[in-house]
Amino acid sequence: ETMLGDTAVAVHPEDPRYRALIGTTLEHPITGRQIPIIADDYVDPEFGSGAVKITPAHDPNDFEMGLRHGLPMPTIMDERGRITDTGTEFDGMDRFEARVKVRERLAREGRVVAEKRPYLHSVGHSERTGEPIEPRLSMQWWVKVESLAKAAGDAVRNGDTVIHPRSQEPRWFGWVDDMHDWCISRQLWWGHRIPIWYGPEGEVVCVGPDEQAPEGWVQDPDVLDTWFSSGLWPFSTMGWPHATAELEKFYPTSVLVTGYDILFFWVARMMMFGTYVAEDAVLTTGKGGERQVPFKDVFLHGLIRDQFGKKMSKSRGNGIDPLDWINAFGADATRFTLARGAQPGGDLSVGEPHVLASRSFVTKVFNATKFALMNGARVGDLPDRAQLTDADRWILDRLDAVRAEADAAFDAYEFGKACEALYHFAWDELCDWYLELAKVQFAADGARAEATRLVLGTVLDAVLRLLHPVVPFVTEALWQALTGGESIVIAPWPQASGVPADREAAQRISDTQRLITEIRRFRSDQGLADKQKVAAKLIGVDEAGLGEQAASVANLARLTEPDSGFAATASVEVRLSAGTVTVELDTSGAVDLDAERRRLEKDLAAAQKELQGTAAKLGNEAFLAKAPDHVVEKIRGRQQVAADEVARIGARLAELSGK
Repeated sequence: ETMLGDTAVAVHPEDPRYRALIGTTLEHPITGRQIPIIADDYVDPEFGSGAVKITPAHDPNDFEMGLRHGLPMPTIMDERGRITDTGTEFDGMDRFEARVKVRERLAREGRVVAEKRPYLHSVGHSERTGEPIEPRLSMQWWVKVESLAKAAGDAVRNGDTVIHPRSQEPRWFGWVDDMHDWCISRQLWWGHRIPIWYGPEGEVVCVGPDEQAPEGWVQDPDVLDTWFSSGLWPFSTMGWPHATAELEKFYPTSVLVTGYDILFFWVARMMMFGTYVAEDAVLTTGKGGERQVPFKDVFLHGLIRDQFGKKMSKSRGNGIDPLDWINAFGADATRFTLARGAQPGGDLSVGEPHVLASRSFVTKVFNATKFALMNGARVGDLPDRAQLTDADRWILDRLDAVRAEADAAFDAYEFGKACEALYHFAWDELCDWYLELAKVQFAADGARAEATRLVLGTVLDAVLRLLHPVVPFVTEALWQALTGGESIVIAPWPQASGVPADREAAQRISDTQRLITEIRRFRSDQGLADKQKVAAKLIGVDEAGLGEQAASVANLARLTEPDSGFAATASVEVRLSAGTVTVELDTSGAVDLDAERRRLEKDLAAAQKELQGTAAKLGNEAFLAKAPDHVVEKIRGRQQVAADEVARIGARLAELSGK
């Protein structure tokens, strides 16, 4: 049907089949018009016949060719998809009806040389209705962007505005350095009306906000492009073009946070508008008259996708209503889930497992603070470092390090990194280790217990303030309960202590953690229940420099003092930085031998299967010849682990059989 609007036939200028015809005319098969044969490099001589009809008013590429060659551009279709103004029998027909009728006429006249030949082509469809989109030449309003786009590009090149992450800068320059004039009028029901009015004598006037069109004039029915309206936001919301207190205080803004997918649609338009209107005296008063940018930093986060990495959409039904999550898991857990996954320029896949983990974390922080309060933790001046235990000094030093790590991440808009650092410090170090070590110190009473209360209060105070931007509600309540302060919102941000880190204390705590972990692993291998206490002797603790930690080791590893009749039935050696500690345990009567044997036999079968599988791969010459080195090394590593497991489990089964 668009054949009715053809105004030329184009061929490649070097195509020998048609070179002699360039510049001549031929008769349009339906309208009877004489249309020229033109030469253009755009034509692919290898595609089809190498000659292509040109419809400038109904194809973007044909439109550009029409401009290059000065072709007529008749519009043969109205806004409703009906054929019009062709002077043929097809006028008034719907485009789909005309498509059939034009083909039938061509067939009757013997002009169709082939039908039903497979042919794939791309047709745009409306996202809202699914209707095929029909390109159509029409009168629109445009913004000339050359100087505006240059200013937007220069702002980033000169460092006036910084894009985070920097990896998005090439996309920015790719757009603003090659931007075409911007069509800003839209034929939609809703939006800001274009402020253009037409008079009875053909007058065209732009009517300002404080002006009124003469009586009888008609306003343009079109509305502004959404991004034109959105681009005005940073300064228009604060009273521009009037010199308001809000503009003076808040403009230009400091940081824009948005998705990378609208870097061009929104950010570039705001930058163009901001640099343009900043030449207005209203926006430069008191600022030295220099050209202003609308924001200093642009932080681009990724898209939120479902837990399988797919984009959320209505058609897939995989969207998540944040209010549902807030009601089910809490506002803090929802917020922390999104912040923890927010990496500059990277998409975020989320599902219920992620928010459940965040809820568990928030609960962990709540319970830790509750435990601290129950044991008298408070915020106050810390004792001299010499009066603190290794555990106290270690946790304070770790707090310093994590605060610096979180600060650096926040400053770089790497919110995910900041959240990860705070998450692992609060859960893995503060809750899993220091609180357990603190229980032993609380039991000591006196000065040691009081120092522990102050250290725990100090650490929790800082952790709650560091977490507050991403876990605002729970931290507010806990901080007020811990400190008695008015609000965490107005509390100062945690600062460095300025005290050098105690590396020796950190090493002793690291050795303590390793010793406890190895004892726990050995207990598990022996089939002991987690909470089951076992009589044991620790040999070499003082020599390894862990005398101060002996009580903590016994408490966290569920060990009791041996009685006079103690007889060790098992032992484990743990090599530490300053020596080896031997742990002798009496596990007699503590293990269900039959159940333990069944468990070990199951584990042995799995280890043997893994060993056989890796051996088969490493024995396959064809595989070794093709597989990358790192893959082969990974399989060798798996083989070694499997072999070690077979040996370990076999030895344990032999022990049980001997019993």
